[in-house]
Amino acid sequence: MTNQFQHPRYVTVIEEIKEKIRNGELEPGERLPSENEYAKQLHVSRNTLREALRILEEEHIMVRKHGIGTFVNKKPVFSGGIEELFSITDMIEREGKVPGTEILFTGFVEPHGDDKKELVLDEQEQVYLIKRIRTADEEPLVYCVDKIPGELLENDYNLDEESMLLSLEKKAGVTISYAKANIETMGYHEEISDILKCEKGAPLLVLKQVHYDMEDEPVLYSINFFKSDQISFNVFRRRQL
Repeated sequence: MTNQFQHPRYVTVIEEIKEKIRNGELEPGERLPSENEYAKQLHVSRNTLREALRILEEEHIMVRKHGIGTFVNKKPVFSGGIEELFSITDMIEREGKVPGTEILFTGFVEPHGDDKKELVLDEQEQVYLIKRIRTADEEPLVYCVDKIPGELLENDYNLDEESMLLSLEKKAGVTISYAKANIETMGYHEEISDILKCEKGAPLLVLKQVHYDMEDEPVLYSINFFKSDQISFNVFRRRQL
């Protein structure tokens, strides 16, 4: 008797490819054969394969790079709950890696429009700007831009801690209580992507956060650019009953 509920062929192909990834036959970052060749290997038509790859791309299991090919998406090495306020240092150490910092710039500068809004700055107030690269086992992971209201810091302030949160607490007596965060993606950025050694066409994950002290005053505005193939953020959502 014919099974009236037989899955479409592309669904079977999707499961076959997922199984190849699970058993290690396909490695993260591996490039698939051409569509013609892979369709022959799987004994399906090119249209069936294309539909399977389209869905796998939507599920972020595959990545298509125009003019190059289709690749198995790399598994994120780092992950964190977006509801959890953590330092990048903590995140790196949790994965058993050694955090490092390369300072690109520090100093008092005139604020931009977003800085004035997010940090609720006075008209003449400067911000202390820190640009740095955070590394994990000496490999670049995050490009960090941190801005602190100038009035909170002494003129001779310098960042000598891996963690910005710890530095503010020890040097400025500022304890951060919570942060408001926004996550977005951006395309390949010529300067930042090059610094982070991203592959051509690889997007960046941008985490913008305004940190508040115990008195609900904004004390730190940070913009962190992550390698999107190295990190994932998740959120715990509870149903309201």
